[in-house]
Order: sequence, then structure tokens, then C-alpha cells
Amino acid sequence: MTNLQKRFKDKNILILGGLGFIGSNLAIRLVDLGAKVTLVDSMLPQYGGNSQNIQPILGRCKINYSDIRDTYSMNYLVKDVDVVFSMAGQTSHIDSMRDPHTDLDINCKSQLTLLEACRKENPSAQIIYASTRQIYGKPKYLPVDEAHPIDPVDVNGINKLAAENYFTLYSKVHGMRCISLRLTNTYGPRQHLSGDSQGFTGIFIRKVLSGEKIQIFGDGKQLRDFNYIDDVVNAFLHCVDEEGLSGGVFNLGAEEKFSLLDFVKELQKHVSFEFDIVPFPEDHKKIDIGDYYADFSKFHSQSGWEPKVLLSEGIKETIDYFRQYSKHYW
Repeated sequence: MTNLQKRFKDKNILILGGLGFIGSNLAIRLVDLGAKVTLVDSMLPQYGGNSQNIQPILGRCKINYSDIRDTYSMNYLVKDVDVVFSMAGQTSHIDSMRDPHTDLDINCKSQLTLLEACRKENPSAQIIYASTRQIYGKPKYLPVDEAHPIDPVDVNGINKLAAENYFTLYSKVHGMRCISLRLTNTYGPRQHLSGDSQGFTGIFIRKVLSGEKIQIFGDGKQLRDFNYIDDVVNAFLHCVDEEGLSGGVFNLGAEEKFSLLDFVKELQKHVSFEFDIVPFPEDHKKIDIGDYYADFSKFHSQSGWEPKVLLSEGIKETIDYFRQYSKHYW
């Protein structure tokens, strides 16, 4: 038995957003490690819940179809669990500007509901929250570390920041074990690909596999760092039972930096397609952050985590997966 299997065997795990992109990949890994996993998902189609995502573990986990905004459900669900992974959320920056109240409900109020449920029903549970690099806004310097000024450019960033602050506050005031990880461009199998309001990685992958021409906004030279889903799952696993991380907020990221054009060239190694470089639509231009890549050394030094999967390897795995299962995703 490996050290990870010893750590997670028979541990009671609750994953909010468990049928979504990150939640389902995390669930598969945890079930394989011997954990007792309960998945919670509202299955609202615009947020990525997909029963195909958990096919490998059907019958080996519990599924509860609930909305994280439901206080009564949350009070029941958090009882007797060891770890809560809070993955459910509204991830579209554009949608957050078009419908800010829904974004507030899902990305902020629901996180407070979770914290209150745990405080009342299970204060010893560890809570690990999926935050976002979007809270930084347009970088003042690169790479962006956790000391960087916080200046969100959209409603999504403001609500995610407020949620982060709740987790940090409850750690300080109530002694609860909460950790926030600020994710960058996460991609890979089971990614939410339908619609055009999600991140560019999913839009590009869906369109090229559908034989469509893609559009790159701006000049295509915007720099990004990318994390393959397996590396992100490992980051969340690194947080469990690490008391020194409690109350902390940490960047994820990668040593490799790529422009959007570089990302497109990697896709072209596997799929033949055309693309245009076009001006930013006005609504996108207002919230574009320009270049972004993270300094993840703080999390590395305290947890030992570092990304392993190169972009070239991750894109191949992603394309192979969606070629096989595309009918389930768009």
C-alpha cells in the first residue's frame, strides 16, 4: 500500500461540484485510493456537471443531486465527513458580468453557507477551496506571487475573492482548517466544453475537434501558464491533513509559459484547423488581463507540490479523450 493509499483509505470525502471537470477527476483518483467519496452536484448544464465524467467510478461512490445554495442540504451533507473539496462554481468571467447576482449566489453566498454548515455541524472537517488567479486582475509584475496587489477586473474575481476571505477568516476566528488554491488555466479530460463563455482552452478544443475555425482575440501573444488536470488533482491531494497549510492561500502554476499562439500550435500537432487573429470584442476587452503567469514557489516550499505534465503531453491526452467521448460533451 502506497503512502497516498494509507492517507486516504476509508477517509470520508465530500466533493461539491463532483460531476464537474475538476471534481470528477479528483473523485476518480480518490476512489481509486480507497476513500469513501460522496459527490454533490446540481447538474445545471451551463456549469459542467456531466454523468459521463464519473463513468469509471459508478457504483463505487455516492451521488447527491443537490444545489450548494441549499442551506438545508448542506447542513446534512457535511456531517461526519473528514474533508470537503469545494469545487462547485460559476467559472465564466463574461457570464459573471452579464448575470452578477447568480455569480454572487454560487461563488460567494454558497461558500459562506458551506462554512456555516461546517461550523455548526462538523467544525473539525478540513475544507479545500478552488479559487482562481482572476482575483489578481491585470498583473503589475510577473510572475505573480501571493503578495501581488488584488484588483479583480470582473464580478467573478470579486466574488471568488470574497469567498477566499471567508475561508481565511473562519480559519483565524473559528479555528477551522481551510485552504484556498488559486488555479490558473486548468485543462484536460472531462473539461467543460459546451458554450462559448468558458475559458479559451475549452472553446478552442471543442471547435478544432468540430472542424471549425477558431478566433484568437488580440495579437495572440498573451502569455499564460497551464496546469494539466492530473497535476491540479495532485495539488488538492497535497493539501489534505497538512496542518501547516491551514488558513493559507496559494498559487498554482507552471514553469512553462506559452502564448495563445503557442497553445494553438500545440493543438495543430494533433488536429488540422484554421484560425484568425481578430480584435477583442468590447465586452471581452474590458476584462482581459493581458499576460499572466504565476509564482507557485510558496505552495511548492510548503507542500512539495510541483507540476509534472508538459503542455505537449497534456494536450495529446486531452485531444485523445475528447475524440473518443465527444458526443457526451457537445
